[in-house]
Amino acid sequence: MVKKALETFKVEYLQVLDTSGNADKRLMPELSRNQIKELYELMVLVRTFDDKAFNLQRQGRIGTYIQVKGQEASQVGSAYALGPKDWIFPTYRESGALIVRKHPMHMLLQYWGGDERGLKSPEGLNNFPITIPVGTHIPHGTGVAWASKMLKEKVVTMTYFGDGATSKGDFHEGLNFAGIFQVPAVFICQNNGFAISLPREKQTASKTLAQKAVGYGFNGIQVDGNDIFAVYKVAKEAVDRARKGEGPILIECITYRLADHSTSDDASRYRTKKEVEEWQKKDPIGRLEKYMRKNKILTDKYKEAVIQKSKERVEKAVGDFEKMAPSEPLDIFKYTYAQLTKELEEQMYELTKGEL
Repeated sequence: MVKKALETFKVEYLQVLDTSGNADKRLMPELSRNQIKELYELMVLVRTFDDKAFNLQRQGRIGTYIQVKGQEASQVGSAYALGPKDWIFPTYRESGALIVRKHPMHMLLQYWGGDERGLKSPEGLNNFPITIPVGTHIPHGTGVAWASKMLKEKVVTMTYFGDGATSKGDFHEGLNFAGIFQVPAVFICQNNGFAISLPREKQTASKTLAQKAVGYGFNGIQVDGNDIFAVYKVAKEAVDRARKGEGPILIECITYRLADHSTSDDASRYRTKKEVEEWQKKDPIGRLEKYMRKNKILTDKYKEAVIQKSKERVEKAVGDFEKMAPSEPLDIFKYTYAQLTKELEEQMYELTKGEL
């Protein structure tokens, strides 16, 4: 009986756009030609920023950097579904989602350059700071969603994490509370196959990660994470339902990171060249380009203009970042506590030699 239940358990999976650029018209989300172009332009911008940030790290101009490459559809498609007052809770790999959410690119570079001020969300943007510890922000996303529900604000939170985070206790706690209180939260798991070097099949015996939501009392769905239309469709429906008070959802985006885990990683030690090449054929930007050409939305001239504009925007961001004044040493004391402790007062006095 138990074995039969395990074998018959199914999770819905959605793909709209195949790797050849053919879309299932029955499943296509409501998007105008201009919106499709905007999604394309955002993905190209994210890829351009990502490539530049990687090069800056290799040149010693910023610190460790975590690449987005290959996961643009999962981030752009989901973040595009949010309203301006909604919240996102990103991890270290969500530079793409933050760009969609209008976080200034020069500030993202400021953060990756080692200056925490780069994560201060500009006025009017509800972007939570990047979280480096795996999974610790998931209960925070649930908490803000719960507060939104109590205040009747109609605000949705979208929390991002990787497949590795589903093995952490914070994941259980965050989703358990979300289910109990039926909060307006959308959980985006970008399953890129590896938690650094550990493959997904060695993390959990579950056939899918999406099915974990069932244990917390709400739905989970798998989506082709390299299909911008599928990601947007599922995310938009999830956001709309959450805003109506219909509770949370877990979306598992099946995707792949085409780069190393980080600039301090060597992925060739735990995955094959053939595997990477197979996933390169599923590149989310190339897939959308094929669709756009078939539907006479993309031309060579338009593509070149998009690439050029993206390069200009990113280069301007680099220039703005490198012109920024460094932070003051005293900042480490100013923003730790509302009131300085005696120990910190002594340390600050010693640092400044009493010249305050």
